[in-house]
Amino acid sequence: MKKTFLSAVLALLTIHSPAWAENLTLTDSASKITVEVSGNGEKASVMTFKADGKQVMELPAIGIVTDYADAKPWQIKSIVSKTPVTHDYDMKTGKRLHCSNQGTEYRLDCSDNADKILVVRIYDDGVAFRYELKHEGKFSVTDELTTYRISEGTERWLQEFRNDYEGFYKQTTTGKDAKPQYGFPALFHTNDGAWSLISEANVNRGQSASSLRTDNMPEGNYRVAPAGTVSCNGGEWISPWRVAVIGELDNIVESTLVTDVSAPTSYEDTDWIKPGVVSWIYWGYNHGSKDYPTVIKYIDMAAELKLPYILIDWEWDVMGNGGNIDDAIKYADAKNIKVLVWYNSSTAWTDQAAGPLFRLNKPEDREKEFSWLESKGVAGVKIDFFSGDGPEVMDYCIDLLESAARHHLLVNFHGATIPRGWQRTYPNFMSAEAVYGAEWYNNNAVLTPVAATHNTTLPFTRNVIGPMDYTPCTFSDSQHPHLTTSAHELALTVAFESGLQHLADTPESYLAQPKHIRKFLESVPAVWDDTKLLSGFPGHHVAIARKSGNKWFVALLNGTTDEIVVSPDWQKLNLGKKYLVELYCGSGRVWTSMKKDKKVSEKYILEPRGGAVLVITEK
Repeated sequence: MKKTFLSAVLALLTIHSPAWAENLTLTDSASKITVEVSGNGEKASVMTFKADGKQVMELPAIGIVTDYADAKPWQIKSIVSKTPVTHDYDMKTGKRLHCSNQGTEYRLDCSDNADKILVVRIYDDGVAFRYELKHEGKFSVTDELTTYRISEGTERWLQEFRNDYEGFYKQTTTGKDAKPQYGFPALFHTNDGAWSLISEANVNRGQSASSLRTDNMPEGNYRVAPAGTVSCNGGEWISPWRVAVIGELDNIVESTLVTDVSAPTSYEDTDWIKPGVVSWIYWGYNHGSKDYPTVIKYIDMAAELKLPYILIDWEWDVMGNGGNIDDAIKYADAKNIKVLVWYNSSTAWTDQAAGPLFRLNKPEDREKEFSWLESKGVAGVKIDFFSGDGPEVMDYCIDLLESAARHHLLVNFHGATIPRGWQRTYPNFMSAEAVYGAEWYNNNAVLTPVAATHNTTLPFTRNVIGPMDYTPCTFSDSQHPHLTTSAHELALTVAFESGLQHLADTPESYLAQPKHIRKFLESVPAVWDDTKLLSGFPGHHVAIARKSGNKWFVALLNGTTDEIVVSPDWQKLNLGKKYLVELYCGSGRVWTSMKKDKKVSEKYILEPRGGAVLVITEK
């Protein structure tokens, strides 16, 4: 909804109040979500998030720790202002091309002279808040006190922290025996039925990304912990947004709150930014791109399946056996295929690591390398193996995104942190790995028995916050086999959102599929007009629909080892009276001939670890 004249006038109004009594309720007129504040003024303030009057979570402590003040939880003293906020913007990737959200922003003074401000925004789909500091002279932000208290018995899906975020979201109902550290996002389901997902957004220069710590905390308490100390030269410092998406499960999956609160892009020209499906060489051979004939096979596959991109992966700097990187780029160009090129970030794994190494770290080297790629017509870069979430790494990632944009290069981060809204600020940021994806079939046998459960958890956790380069759709086996059905694998191309969707299997596997499967791979988009959750529960099943033009692509996934019946809520798609349904399904690794129908079914039977894809074309 566009901002009205009245709301614009209201935005100019502020209200000032003295310290109040013990309780305060922050609301938005269009939302069922409230933030209740207690203990303000004289005691450490406690915030409670509620939906429909029912408690979702409590924050027993808020505040930032600096080197110039005692490490005490903040106390809210007074309201500085209350204003409406409106977000209305377009995206290049994500759940929908056009995003809109409205809410109410409160600025709360947590000192006696407005040098500590807590900004709280309440939306229909959640709450976001951040800290603002003013201080003369140099200072450091050393830690944070923000703590989420989750009641015992609340279901939770948490991933033990790793720098690369490549782990499973394990389900539990207890805060006992917690791991010391968890990564964002974290998903919770209360006994009253409310869902919430917490993460962070809008990490800028001079800021550190964060995780959740439980060590030295009471059971069920998760403290936001920045990955490093931030040094400031004085003046104003602003934290990233702390984001809590709240509501029903479809509210979680469909929310754009992470990008809503992130900074708008400053790019004037974005026409060159083209999401798409990619032919990927690594998975089938567990090697990079040093063998020229193998690279050529993947370029030919991209041409055969009408894919726009080929990724030339690591080891391309030592490519041989008949050609080099220049030859490969020329061959791809002749086939009308755009090239993406892999680089090592050279911050984490450099000892005996595959190259190329140390080409992007210094600004002058980075500009030289990206200029060379641009001159060759290369479309983008995949940059791998980052060293954590500290402010130096965050600044480096931003440097890479900005430099790449100057040279019209798309960016995909691997071995790196999760998206935190950069996809809005830097629209050439197409995807990030930060997921236990299909490449792990190469590394060990852990993924094989749990892949279906994992795949049906990711749409409710990791993929909620931004694009996810899982590298899906493997019909054949790599070093370790998969137990999911071929229809399950095909559905991953729709269930998982990524601006660059890398198809992981071999040319021999894809080109051996029936004609209707090859046709589907030729047509599946990597950018979506809209996204709707039609049914699902983390780890059990997913029915998710994504729209492209006049077509709805619907992925059905079974995360269990039993046959199940899935009943999608078709009313959410507002289908007209005339449409055509194409059903892609099968048993095990055997495909059924594509079925066409004039209406969707109320129920679909999915075999163990199975799936299906529907393409609904509205006439």
